[in-house]
Amino acid sequence: MSRKLPLAEGETSRTACARGLLRTGVDERTGELLSAAALAERVVWCVSLVSGMVSALTVERWNTADVDTLAAGEDAGGRKLPSNAWMALRRLGWTVAPPEGVKVNDRIVRMAQEQAGRALRSAKWRADLTAGVLTTWPGDPARRTADEWDAVREAVPGGQFLPSSVIKSRTRQTASFNAKNGRMPVDVFELEPAPRTARMLLLSACDGQQATIERADEPGRALLRLQLPTRPDPASYKDWTWVACRISLPPTIPAGAVLHLPTLRIHRDRVRADLAYTHAVPKTSRTGHTIALGVDWGLNTLLSAGAARLHDDGQITALGSGGQFRAAGVLAKQHRLRRLSEHLHAKTDRYQRLTGGDKQHSLTAKHTVLSDEIRHVCDRRSHLNDALAWAAARWTVDQAITASATVIHVEDLRSMEARGMGRTVNTRLSQQVRGQIVDHMRHLAAEAGIAVVTVPARNTSKHCPQCLTPLRHRKAPDRPTAPGWKWALCPSCRWQGDRDQGAWRRIAARGLTHQTKTVTDCASGAMVIRTVVDKLETRAVITATADKTSRNDRSKTGPTRPRTTRPTPRRRRTPSPTRPTGPAGKRPEGHTHTDRTRLPRAAHRHQGVTTISIPTASRHRPRGAALGAGFHLHAHATPQRWAIPSPDTTSDTGSLS
Repeated sequence: MSRKLPLAEGETSRTACARGLLRTGVDERTGELLSAAALAERVVWCVSLVSGMVSALTVERWNTADVDTLAAGEDAGGRKLPSNAWMALRRLGWTVAPPEGVKVNDRIVRMAQEQAGRALRSAKWRADLTAGVLTTWPGDPARRTADEWDAVREAVPGGQFLPSSVIKSRTRQTASFNAKNGRMPVDVFELEPAPRTARMLLLSACDGQQATIERADEPGRALLRLQLPTRPDPASYKDWTWVACRISLPPTIPAGAVLHLPTLRIHRDRVRADLAYTHAVPKTSRTGHTIALGVDWGLNTLLSAGAARLHDDGQITALGSGGQFRAAGVLAKQHRLRRLSEHLHAKTDRYQRLTGGDKQHSLTAKHTVLSDEIRHVCDRRSHLNDALAWAAARWTVDQAITASATVIHVEDLRSMEARGMGRTVNTRLSQQVRGQIVDHMRHLAAEAGIAVVTVPARNTSKHCPQCLTPLRHRKAPDRPTAPGWKWALCPSCRWQGDRDQGAWRRIAARGLTHQTKTVTDCASGAMVIRTVVDKLETRAVITATADKTSRNDRSKTGPTRPRTTRPTPRRRRTPSPTRPTGPAGKRPEGHTHTDRTRLPRAAHRHQGVTTISIPTASRHRPRGAALGAGFHLHAHATPQRWAIPSPDTTSDTGSLS
């Protein structure tokens, strides 16, 4: 199987990952068909051998000197270390061996060294961050001065563009250690223990002598062959056999993609495979964009988005009125699950204090039940967050494709801290899944050749999108004197609209004017605009377009046509007459149900395009969850209005009978 991906002009290669499942396997030595439980048991034996060696190697090298040596990128002779972690560890002479009496091949040791090397390399950034915080420790850890902020950013590598929340969280962790031990930690290796070892098999560190993967003859299937032990403590190479497993490839993997060796994990007694593949996608560019989609974050309205066009003369105009992705019902459910989780944790901690670790205590059984329930609630929260993130990302990318946009501009809120707005609002802001949405957005946008760029969020909701004048905020458009934050009015150009609708215009305009300032982050590969230039910001305004009004002469030229006080109702609104007794025909009643007395439930969720996203006065009632409607009843998206629809000339005509 060729590992080289053919690329056409304007294409680039992209490596992604999809989930798979190993259901059965065949022992090639005996021909025995392994069930899912038997296959999972053999994988668990192999995982236990690997994780044991990873833990021993990580604990042994969990210190400043060894991590700095690995991160330096050179061995004792001055030669550059390989990029593969297992090869770098072998160059440095950091070896590990299985338990005495256990026989494994060299590829099993490779997987252990690769996993341990990745963990040690990732600790370098945390070590430098902690060292910078300790070197410039502030007088008041809760509030740094401007000079202290400049000092800590100079001491931390890349601290100039590091979110302040990252530095604050490390400061709080250090202050907690100081309060507990009465002294400051020496480094991050004293502040944090050695990381836990993930129970998985990194088959990417192996070659064909341990595992192979190739596409099967059937479309949408692949064949994975790997060596697994036949007992938990293999004493010789005879206790290792080749096992062939057929994998059903997810539909997200293209037919022409190149498959790579997966990573195997055990989840609920089943073997999951993280299938890595490389496929061709259109290239994305940092500059040269003329149509951009601006995305603004919200609390009750999760996303507000709309497109803007950059003209040849430098003017920027908005395309349509934008759309909103509302997920108030999903977020309310997430809030209820969070409160339930906090309640269960409080009860579990109480039982833990009462039992004192005594396994024979009468409350131990209740403690075990509550611990299982906590894991169940956490899984529900995780699945709900994942579904919400994928739905929001898919909606955003679809809006960009519909508007023919080549770039999506998202405001960067990584440094935002939820405080000063009450316990409930602060918690809701902190629990949002903005990071997951942006990651999924980049994943989906890359397949369509659309770039995703983060822009600074400063003053995007404060200034007018048409003249950059500070806005006045009110509660609602029909309450211009009531103080609030949702409805914005410009005292200069008289623009008014929803606060989030103005924000996405500002974000799109800022991104289009700052295209030349777009850089690619070396660590993550994400495109970002780090700073705002005043000269470019003055051009980041949306030019108001004249409303399309009719210019025809509507002067009265004759007498007014008489109209009846009771016009004939629309055909589809009129129920069918009773069936006649004779052989006469019956007028068709149309497509409207005659027995429906109310609109569908989703129609009552404020789904108009111009509806502002203020919370309703009544308490949220999850009717959909109670009736089994599930996730999609609670997540609503308003469609984009890129063009003014033509009037319906037949909607008000009378009955044809």
